[in-house]
Amino acid sequence: MVLQAGVTAPAFTTTDQNGNKVSLKDYKGQKVALYFYPQDSTPTCTVEACNLRDNFAALQEKGVIVLGISPDDAKSHKKFELKHTLQFPLLVDTDKKIIESYGVWAEKSMYGRKYMGVLRTTFLINEKGKIVHVIEKVKSKEHAQQIIEVWGL
Repeated sequence: MVLQAGVTAPAFTTTDQNGNKVSLKDYKGQKVALYFYPQDSTPTCTVEACNLRDNFAALQEKGVIVLGISPDDAKSHKKFELKHTLQFPLLVDTDKKIIESYGVWAEKSMYGRKYMGVLRTTFLINEKGKIVHVIEKVKSKEHAQQIIEVWGL
């Protein structure tokens, strides 16, 4: 079950595409858009990441830190970052512990086939570490604007 607004965001520590250690607590006192996506370099995930890239300055202006997370490894994330000139950390969660703690690992269905996968979801986390909004219906082509609007910035 996907976490809902009002709860404290689950703490985590992992690494990013550059091997840097990243903890949610590193961002205490800042607004964080933690976006979960299924897989690097797939069409919809690429559209979403590029929308965030293209609107990165506007998000920064509003004080929003962007963190992407998927089950891919650092090598895959690095390739994705370089190919699309992404300016934000892509967090590694190959064991899916963070994905599961946020409730976004679930059964999905495509063409009648059921499988387990990441639900494309963004958690807006306030300066105190509380989830203030959950975007479950992510619009990949306009995700940055969606974050700004939903947050009321």
